[in-house]
Amino acid sequence: MPKHLRVRVALVAVVVAVSIWYLYPPKKTINLGLDLQGGIHLMLGVEADKHVASQTDRAAEDLKSALERKGIGVRRIAREGDTTIQVELANPQSWNDVLTVVSEFSAFERREEDQAAGRFKLVATQRRINQLRDDAVRQGLETIRNRVDQFGVAEPTITRQGNDRILIQLPGVQDPARAKALIGKTALLEFKLLDERTSVEQALAGQKPETSEILYRRDVDKQKVERKTPYVVQKRSLLSGAELTRAEVQADPNSPGNWQVAIEFTPTGTRIFGEVTEQNVGKHLAIILDGNVYSAPRMNERIPGGRAVITGQFTVDDARDLAIVLRAGALPAPVVILEERTVGPSLGADSVRRGITAIVASAVVVVLFMMVYYRLAGLIADVALTLNLLILLACMAAFGATLTLPGIAGIALTIGMAVDTNILIFERIREELRVGKTPRSAIDAGFTRAFRTIIDTHLTVMVTAAILYNFGTGPVKGFAVSLFVGLAASLFTAHFFTRLLFDVVYQGRTKVQTISI
Repeated sequence: MPKHLRVRVALVAVVVAVSIWYLYPPKKTINLGLDLQGGIHLMLGVEADKHVASQTDRAAEDLKSALERKGIGVRRIAREGDTTIQVELANPQSWNDVLTVVSEFSAFERREEDQAAGRFKLVATQRRINQLRDDAVRQGLETIRNRVDQFGVAEPTITRQGNDRILIQLPGVQDPARAKALIGKTALLEFKLLDERTSVEQALAGQKPETSEILYRRDVDKQKVERKTPYVVQKRSLLSGAELTRAEVQADPNSPGNWQVAIEFTPTGTRIFGEVTEQNVGKHLAIILDGNVYSAPRMNERIPGGRAVITGQFTVDDARDLAIVLRAGALPAPVVILEERTVGPSLGADSVRRGITAIVASAVVVVLFMMVYYRLAGLIADVALTLNLLILLACMAAFGATLTLPGIAGIALTIGMAVDTNILIFERIREELRVGKTPRSAIDAGFTRAFRTIIDTHLTVMVTAAILYNFGTGPVKGFAVSLFVGLAASLFTAHFFTRLLFDVVYQGRTKVQTISI
């Protein structure tokens, strides 16, 4: 065998060996999509306006603190609507000093000014509102992605849809209710002091200060009966979950069979937590998650270590999920489920069976047709087609691509195009034979002259597949991936491998009279 043939045969052998290595074992190398192995499909709506409102509240608190540092008294600073802060000064004579402080809040515009009464409103600019809405969706997307990664879902699809929606597909999830609870939990952790000057009875009767609110602790007994305990809590948040560095699951030593979540703060959070506990010895500090009071322990002394625990009759799964959402961070805005679809594993298995049946049936028909119509050349094309499928599946396994039902359709389309490529070459060889060329010259001319057409057709469709992948989502991407990789493999097998087989079969003969085509 000539040296150049040995090099080409060795290259093909390496490609085959690498492909088999990536495909073994197949159940651990190829990820199946939602439509093939079951799972859940969710479309979430982000309530971005609530993020705008919370940031307006924070701006109001910052403005109040800035005025107090300047010694400027205020009668009232409160949010109105989602984007407006109402300001009433205790002394209108401090108007000019107030404007100096307000000028630092460039994201707001002054409206409805009444200098004599010492009143004005700050309204968020439209640019600021748009930015906050976009941040709510973008940060929510990243937070949900972090939660899903820690939950352990292989190959999830988490993408933004439109201005305020997030698409989530979780293949292989067997507990949809738990997954939805994990994804949808806002996980806003706050530490607030109890208002111990106002009794619960007074607060429930509407006699509570503007700076306090009523929150509840929810307990569920063994009979699944929920009991709600009210607390009067100061609205001001002293510390939030943004300062957490660790959240781990532990057994609750005070309640056998229950679990708790141990948390640890950053250096900044540790300092704040130490100051809060030192300045409020003897008072109760409520630990609040998403508006629910989990515990309100009494602070007997300063706690310098920056550590605390969250208890609440958790099962191990409840505690583990709570730790996940705390580590991943809070959603900047609540989310609501707009659309939900659950695909059972039996339906997925049926899709796999039908898809494989379609591919096998089409492949058998194509193989038989090529062998009958093109004889030995058809057999060569069939061997090349087998290598094409092997390379395609190996590439998907190597890159961690997900096989979906539309992806199977892409594989079926790849089979057709790979065969069509060989047909172009064979028909060109036949034309060269008809004009009287020798078999070897016809083979050389057939491959050379068909190559340009093959390149044009493949690159055109590959560009289309790349566009589909870039702009498509979910199943469309699955189709685009299998089509693109299949066409790239087809270029290798149809021109390089098929030509190699022709050379191996006919090159070694001293004189070639005819070829079986």
